[in-house]
Amino acid sequence: MKRRSALYALLFALITINYGDRVALSIGAKPIAAEFGLSPIGMGYLLSCFLWTYVLCLIPWGIAVDRIGIRMVSFVGVALWSLATILTGSASSLISLFGARFAMGAGEASAFPAAGRAVREWIPGSEFGVANMLVISGGYAGPAIGAVTFGWFASSLGWRGAFALLGAVGFVWLLAALVWFRPPADFQPEPKATQTEALPGVALATLAGSTSMWGLFLTQGACVYSHYLFLTWLPSYLQETRHLTILKTGLLSAVPFAATVICSLAVARLSDHLLRGGDRETGRRRCMVALMLLVSSVVLLTPIVTNIWLILLLVTVSLTGTSSATGLNSALLADLLPTSSNAGTATGVLVVGGNIFGLLAPIATGYVIAMTGSYDFAWLISGGLLLAGMVITITMTRHPIGVERLLTAANVSTTSA
Repeated sequence: MKRRSALYALLFALITINYGDRVALSIGAKPIAAEFGLSPIGMGYLLSCFLWTYVLCLIPWGIAVDRIGIRMVSFVGVALWSLATILTGSASSLISLFGARFAMGAGEASAFPAAGRAVREWIPGSEFGVANMLVISGGYAGPAIGAVTFGWFASSLGWRGAFALLGAVGFVWLLAALVWFRPPADFQPEPKATQTEALPGVALATLAGSTSMWGLFLTQGACVYSHYLFLTWLPSYLQETRHLTILKTGLLSAVPFAATVICSLAVARLSDHLLRGGDRETGRRRCMVALMLLVSSVVLLTPIVTNIWLILLLVTVSLTGTSSATGLNSALLADLLPTSSNAGTATGVLVVGGNIFGLLAPIATGYVIAMTGSYDFAWLISGGLLLAGMVITITMTRHPIGVERLLTAANVSTTSA
């Protein structure tokens, strides 16, 4: 692992910056809504609109990773979303504000396919759990760091200046990546895929025909819905129901996200330690995924808790479960992929699953608040999806991806004989 420390650090930083830029709008939601005259429903659409282009671009970026390489896709994607973050702060109308968020979503869609291919191709299988959790943990460290940083900058420079400074961080990553974002010294490449296997259409057909891939897809959706509920509406929840300032909101929002990073990495190390021999290929990691989904369902208790510190404890436990389940679900994808030849495309499909659900979370929550005047039903929806994900991962992720076709063909041959 020491030989890969720089790579691990850059993968973690890649997703941390990605999510730090996302959460900024949530922290600045109140002054932005006031300046542009947005209702809760309108703010819900603004908070989620970057996910529309994000979801549309995930699979194309995944195919690009598999065909033109991890480094090139990462460099182009980071430059695009960082520039869009800077432009968010200079938006003069709703059209330009939405346009900047659309561009940010398109660029940010490059990160997970590139990271997923890097883990599957550049990292040994014995470290899949920790490597994927480092990537996913960036999605929790980013909001923690981004919330505090944006809250601090916005308090002194206004929300526009805060966006400009956050966007500049991505270009710092690019400078470091030019030197260290590459295969580690002990990298041993797999045999190249056949020309047929490398074709995008073949890869997508194989993934679409896999029960395990659908199980991973739906489980990711349950996890990411909950994540985006917290990411987009937790700051507003604390401001509106606990009457906190924007700076205090940033600080308290950071607490559960920061604690989640540490706890989730411990869970990932335990998962890697428990898997032995052929356990990875048989999908045994799904048991830990299911357990973490059960843990995350404590969000169901949020409506009956009034003390702010108990609320933050529940959010921390739920986020830890969600983060662990998301990271281990990504590791389970790496376990069940026979080769890395289409890992970028597969990761793109997986993240599409998550974000189809994720883009609905801010909008659905906006409607729930508008119709009920409360956040309670939003937490109940999230908890129900997490429990459904637990059942799905146990029942649907039992075979390596692509093997189902071979098993079906073998059964047909046996029956014919």
